[in-house]
Formats: sequence, C-alpha cells, structure tokens
Amino acid sequence: MEVVFLGTGAGVPAKERNVTSIALQLLDERRATWLFDCGEATQHQILHTSIKPGKIEKIFITHLHGDHIFGLPGLLGSRSFQGGETLLTIYGPKGIRAFIETSIKVSTTHIRYPLEIVEIEEGVVFEDEQFCVTAKELEHGIQSFGYRIVEKDLPGTLLVDKLSKEGIKPGPIYQKIKEGQTVFLEDGRQINGEEYIGPPKKGRIVTILGDTRYVKESIELAKDADILIHEATFSSNEADLAHDYFHSTTTQAADVAKQAGVKQLILTHISSRYQGDDSQRLLEEAQQVFKSTYLAKDFSRYDVKSNQTKNKDN
Repeated sequence: MEVVFLGTGAGVPAKERNVTSIALQLLDERRATWLFDCGEATQHQILHTSIKPGKIEKIFITHLHGDHIFGLPGLLGSRSFQGGETLLTIYGPKGIRAFIETSIKVSTTHIRYPLEIVEIEEGVVFEDEQFCVTAKELEHGIQSFGYRIVEKDLPGTLLVDKLSKEGIKPGPIYQKIKEGQTVFLEDGRQINGEEYIGPPKKGRIVTILGDTRYVKESIELAKDADILIHEATFSSNEADLAHDYFHSTTTQAADVAKQAGVKQLILTHISSRYQGDDSQRLLEEAQQVFKSTYLAKDFSRYDVKSNQTKNKDN
C-alpha cells in the first residue's frame, strides 16, 4: 500500500504544485489503484509515474470545486484509449453524476468500459472482504467529504519454524494448515491448522480529507490512522483567512493529528502564495504541534507499510 501525490496545490496550478489528486496504490492488495480527487491535468501528472489508468478501479471525489474534479473528463476519455476495460466506479457528492454525464455527452466522448457513478451520503460507501471506506461531511461551504479507508485485519503468518520442529515438511499440506483446516498427517497425527498460524495482522488505516475548516469530524475520521492526509491551505498566522474561506491552517491540521492519535500527518493542498522557503516554514509550524509531520510535494510517495517517505518520482 503506497500513497502517491499527483497534485498538492490549492485552487489553481502553480509551477511547483499541480491541483489536487492523490493515488492510493493497492497493487499488492488488489492489483489496483484508487484515486482521491482528480484536479485539472491529473492525467498529465500520471504520465510521470508508473500508475496505469487501466488499473484505476475507483475514484473518490471529496467535493465539486473545480480544482478537485476538472481532470475527470480527460482521464475518463483517455482510459478508453489506454486499454481500460474493467469497471471504474466513481464516488462523490450529489452533482458528480451530472458533471460527468454532461461532460461525456457534450464532448461526444466514448467510454468503452463499464462506468458506475455513486452519489454518496455519510456512512459506509464501499466495503468488501478487504477494505471498508467510510465518509463523513466536513465544513467547506459546499458539501465536502473526508474518507477513512480501513484495511481489514489480515490473517496471521504460517508458523513455519513450529511446523519444522514437529517434523511437518513443506508441501501442499502447508496451504491447508494456513487456511486453518484440520489436517491428517501421513504418520496418523491429526493437527489443528489454527494452532500453527500467528496472530492476525492489524489492517492499516488511511484518512484523506477534503477541503475543510477545523471540525471534530476530521478527528473522528482520523482516529488511530497510520496516515492522515489533511489540507493546510494557510499558514498558522492566517487562521481568520482560513476560516473565512472554509479552509485549515498548518497548526489546525497538526492539532487534528495530535487529538486523533495518528502515526503520520501529511500536509497537502498548499496555497500558491507559499513558494520555496515559505513551504518549509509551513512544515515547521505543524511540527511544533505534531512532530511526525510531512509536507507533500508533487510525486512524493509514502509507503504505508514501512512508514517511510520517499521524495522522488514514482
């Protein structure tokens, strides 16, 4: 599981930052990619990464401001030309269906793969045997959601050393033991597979918030997350401006992370007014409140499993 930042700017593109889009790479887990928001030129940003549009399985839209959705028509159209054949599901607030269907119709774009559009409300918006995605409304002037992505607990590892000590040799029988089955050995012994499996591995949690003021819902969504991705449109000394424009400051994002008990905070959605050294100042402000903070850049990556950040092209 890896997070790839395709765009980390706010409002309009800047030389250092494109507008918002975040990829959650689930290649090991389900051979797929999930996108969160799709700002203008997201498909151009993807060209600088190893992400395959045909592997994009789901797109979660936080809200309908242009810097979060204007990349959708181009990406959806290009996916047809780039071999996309599998179902693509898009989740978002009410109005996302009209935006997509109108864009496709007016431009006479031919979508050659099944496309599902789900207009969401608060609660569980997706769940299968691997993941559960929950949405809550934030506060941004228009309807804006945050998403909590929870990986369900994974089965424990096979205790190979224990099996070896008891003279149980590797082979097809290991798969049955790993599945927790009761197994009869050649020497007549009967063993319970569950006794040879380690404890379940706790699933990982990633929280990705849309644009928002400082609200308690952010803390609820981020509770005990491995990663919290939070907008930090403004510096800490511009709290009034952030409130007026329904955004958050660096220190407000850090306070959410601290109260929620997350492992890592990643700041994104940075205003174009902060360039060069000013970006470093934003990071330092947040780190005074929550030390384990990282400032995202376009194409930076974060390995959720190893908790290591990597500032390089994908």
